Amino acid sequence: MGGAALLTLALVLGGCAQRAPSPTEPSPSAPVPATAGERAPATPGSRVVALPPPATPRNWETARLQAAQRLVAANPGLTYTGAAPDVLLAIPVLTIELHADGRIRHIEVMRYPGQARDTVELAKDAVRRAAPFGDVSKLPRPWKFNETFLFNGERKFKPMTLDRR
Repeated sequence: MGGAALLTLALVLGGCAQRAPSPTEPSPSAPVPATAGERAPATPGSRVVALPPPATPRNWETARLQAAQRLVAANPGLTYTGAAPDVLLAIPVLTIELHADGRIRHIEVMRYPGQARDTVELAKDAVRRAAPFGDVSKLPRPWKFNETFLFNGERKFKPMTLDRR
């Protein structure tokens, strides 16, 4: 083959090759996580719920209570409100850091459960669906709070904040 023919063949074959994704872009089949300002997509057993705008909390106690109530309201079908069972499937604990306007800045896992580790992602997605959590700019910094998720055997959760009332 001549040089021109080899060049043409190389260009044709090069055009057919798939480009490998760069390390900073997600692969086409990988789920794209919700960013801090977006709502997480609905999961099986859930539906997207339009929540009213959150109130501006006066202190961190009311901020945590409002957040727990929004978690339940934003995740129907994924929560329970009765007494927590004696034996829980999993108990992940998250720290939710907020921007001044109540949008999520960062979610950190403080405690991974020993079993049913998928409940961590269920809890994170539930938090994203419940956001924003109200203007916290007048509250003391850091603008973060912890929530403990009490998962029953059906993989439904209850925020522990509501269990303490």
